[in-house]
Amino acid sequence: MELDPHPISGAWDYGFSLDRHIRSSEFLGYNEYGHPHFNTERTEIGELLYRLKYRGDEAAVNPIAEAASAFIRTWKPGIEVIVPAPPSKARPKQPLFQIADEIGKLLGTPVDKTSVRKTSATPELKNLDQTKRIEALAGAHSIEGQALSGRRVLLLDDLYQSGATLNAITILLKGAGGAAAVFALALTRARKW
Repeated sequence: MELDPHPISGAWDYGFSLDRHIRSSEFLGYNEYGHPHFNTERTEIGELLYRLKYRGDEAAVNPIAEAASAFIRTWKPGIEVIVPAPPSKARPKQPLFQIADEIGKLLGTPVDKTSVRKTSATPELKNLDQTKRIEALAGAHSIEGQALSGRRVLLLDDLYQSGATLNAITILLKGAGGAAAVFALALTRARKW
């Protein structure tokens, strides 16, 4: 899979996004329900994420995880555990958790899906501006136990839009979680980045 990695800045020690999510999006008008309709061209990894999250296409998990694992191997951040960001939307199967589990298998690295907990419901952040994202995330997560204390953590998310989620969780991981280092990896990024 062809990727276009890009460094991302935040409270973490170092971070990357693997590629843009969308290459182009052209407004076509409104559909019969009054909703805007677009002709959207996604990157390869963006299309796979879209199919997994919104179409339930679990065949997308392996190619995403393989691309992420290959990148992590060349990056070499020296991670000891993978922590996927808790989801903002309840689903029968959490796509990011599925991807994290597969990355963990490919790298031989444990995945911790329980230490970072969602303590309050938040709206889907992709539709909020930066100020509203920060407000929605205030106190929305907690750290359970000491499993991440002293460890080098790879914090995984599917989309980097403003960094608000990754920043909020990184601050928790380094503070209450006692993580030795936090490395952020977003599978895709918004077009503005």
